[in-house]
Amino acid sequence: MSASILWFRRDLRLGDHPALAEAGRGAGRVLALYVLDPRLLGASGAPRRTFLYRCLRELDERLGGRLHVVHGDPTDVLPRVVREFEATSVHVSADAGPYGRERDALVEKAIDAEFVRTGSPYAITPGRVVKGDGTPFKVFTPFYRAWKEHGWRGPAKMSTVDWVDPSTKDCIPEDEDLGGMTLPAAGEAEARRAWRKFREVREDYAEHRDRPDLPGTSRMSPYLRWGCVHPRTLLADLGEEDEAYRRELAFRDFYADVLWHRPETARENYDRKFDAMPYDTGDELFEAWCAGKTGFPIVDAGMRQLLAEGWMHNRVRMIVASFLAKDLHLWWRRGAAHFMRHLVDGDLASNQHGWQWAAGTGTDASPYFRVFNPITQGEKFDPNGDYVRKYVPELRGVPGKHVHQPWRLDGGVPPGYPPPIVDHAEERLEALRRYDIVKAT
Repeated sequence: MSASILWFRRDLRLGDHPALAEAGRGAGRVLALYVLDPRLLGASGAPRRTFLYRCLRELDERLGGRLHVVHGDPTDVLPRVVREFEATSVHVSADAGPYGRERDALVEKAIDAEFVRTGSPYAITPGRVVKGDGTPFKVFTPFYRAWKEHGWRGPAKMSTVDWVDPSTKDCIPEDEDLGGMTLPAAGEAEARRAWRKFREVREDYAEHRDRPDLPGTSRMSPYLRWGCVHPRTLLADLGEEDEAYRRELAFRDFYADVLWHRPETARENYDRKFDAMPYDTGDELFEAWCAGKTGFPIVDAGMRQLLAEGWMHNRVRMIVASFLAKDLHLWWRRGAAHFMRHLVDGDLASNQHGWQWAAGTGTDASPYFRVFNPITQGEKFDPNGDYVRKYVPELRGVPGKHVHQPWRLDGGVPPGYPPPIVDHAEERLEALRRYDIVKAT
């Protein structure tokens, strides 16, 4: 009997899975395959790898132990698996990333079977939302209007699949040492549970989403990153009153679209005139930023949340990114790489282009003259100081918003907490001076 292969990648679920639906129609049996690619594993940090392994175990359990896990280069693995199971087709969710596109092209040439791309990890596959003249959007707001006008399909209808039971398979790796970091529960069932929980309180999302001290966000990003849930599943549950959340899903599509059209921007400035920007190279300041010991409480709380949970509130991501690029004058790619090592939801498109927005080098970027003040940002979005006190124990005895300027306390900075490593007012002027250099080129 002929078989097809469903090669799981960023789609670790069985519901609302277009590629799975297509694979089930194309053959009598379907082999569930996951390839542990050394190149991708090496580029991931321990939090993301561990979350992946947990997702794979949950998927394997849902498949009754029939997930065929193989270690190796996909260009070697796929031809071998196709021959072993006499597969006539390999089905995937299309990969829009630079490496994924290159890898899939090589695999397609290497296998003696049809290579079928159906759907993608996005509401609308990158490259499909364009201007009237066929060129890509460079600014989010017009992209968003076109994105809504284009529309997206509803969740895929799934049917029963006859899964192949592989005789042998590699073991899913054990969890890595996370040093006490607590990750969210993994897998499709947990994604659905988290979404149901958020739907009960989502009427407060627009008002509270910028408040890291409140449970106002969905925390769905790790599940979207690994495809434990498809964004169309979420969009199908949203109404007209959920515009703020719909925009956030569209931002995810927008950054993927930018990377599709400009794959080099994963490593280079989108706006190449910023190649002239002078950066500092000081490791001491960078290490203080990484450890959450800058002396600026909202920055330190965010960096410590990252180390504790493998996640950081989105507003705080912007604050800490602005601080690194515009207060410390360090290259945005250093911060982006640190994020990718520690974020469980680390996504190349969203991470790199979010950083470029904060640094002022990207599409639809934060204006060069906007330098976030970490003190006023903390006072505005963590008005009572609860977020800071949660992640910075040295400041737990400081009441209210005074926690955002501990150096102004009568007794000075509390023991164990560092004084500010830079003067924000001075560094803001220095940032503007450096941006003037770029403007002059």
